[in-house]
Amino acid sequence: MYSDKEFWDKRFDDEGKVWGEIPSKSAHHAMELFRKHAVKSILIPGSGYGRNTRLFSASGFDVTGIEISTTACELAKQFDPASKVYEGSVLEMSFVPGTFDAIYCFNTLHLFCENDRRQFLQECLGKLVEAGLAFFTAFSEEEPSFGQGREVESNTYESRPGRPTHYFTEDDLREHFRDFEIIETGIVHEPEDHGGQPHTHILRYIFAEKAA
Repeated sequence: MYSDKEFWDKRFDDEGKVWGEIPSKSAHHAMELFRKHAVKSILIPGSGYGRNTRLFSASGFDVTGIEISTTACELAKQFDPASKVYEGSVLEMSFVPGTFDAIYCFNTLHLFCENDRRQFLQECLGKLVEAGLAFFTAFSEEEPSFGQGREVESNTYESRPGRPTHYFTEDDLREHFRDFEIIETGIVHEPEDHGGQPHTHILRYIFAEKAA
């Protein structure tokens, strides 16, 4: 069984820019919200090869990414040289200096079992300034793949050994963000074209502020 790093290195080695170069729809929505709140610095955990970091850096934000895959970090240096990218796990982010006005996280939170999800969010809280903002997307229970594979925890399934995917209900997502003041939640339909045929993911998003 591959470690997380080995899995993602192999995927990026085999498929390169897996999800293309166009940023996600949710990144555009997050950027509008960040501008309204005068955000200047953004941390992007699970930043990959820079598909979303580049949208923010090209729009004048100071962007820092965290990515576990060496291959993806190398791709990001070429694709988005304006952003800083640190190689490492989002479950322990002390190696990234400083704090940030906001966090944008696209489809990373659902890749962990519950204890790791909660640890990840605590790490994120520690990297936010006072009243810092967070915009996260994750798979919803409306996702077509919901229920496929072996259920290892409530609403968490393994399509292959060691590769959990958690599917969030509205209440579940809100409960995960209990240490934040929730500003907005919703559903976003994200089209993707990889793995053989176009498809659309049905994601939940949450926009929240670090509680005092």
